[in-house]
Amino acid sequence: MGQVLVLNASYEPLNITTWRRAVVMMLKGKAEGLEHDPCRQLRQGTHLPTVIRLRQYVRVPFRQLPLTRRNVFQRDNHTCQYCGSRDDHLSIDHVMPRSRGGGDTWENVTTACLSCNVRKGNRTPKEAAMPLSHVPRRPASSLSFEARRQIHSGHHQEWAKYVIGS
Repeated sequence: MGQVLVLNASYEPLNITTWRRAVVMMLKGKAEGLEHDPCRQLRQGTHLPTVIRLRQYVRVPFRQLPLTRRNVFQRDNHTCQYCGSRDDHLSIDHVMPRSRGGGDTWENVTTACLSCNVRKGNRTPKEAAMPLSHVPRRPASSLSFEARRQIHSGHHQEWAKYVIGS
């Protein structure tokens, strides 16, 4: 609640900010409102923005999303990638086990329930006859990752048309 998706002049997602900051940017003429919350208004009768677009293009350096347990669980939708279970007790599994040279990379870690992780053991999915439901990949960007989290949690459905892969 109170979050606003900021788009570059080219309509690519740049940032998520507060509605106060978004309103200031609009009042200064630096941004325009594209989507608004019909249930929330400012004193002047204007609706609070939920998506704004900058009037001038801003160059932004690329930042990679850090590899953390939380981010892996979210990428895999809190679902075991072997059996499809949405158990509360999930763990991180290395597709190629660390003892066999597998590293801590986005492409080598996946979400697994404890029973599947134990059953797979020190083997590859092929050796254990346990195919992955999705091949692990690095998420596109940290911003689109966070925006998709907001969309899928039921907040800010209006962001979906601006975020690729939502």
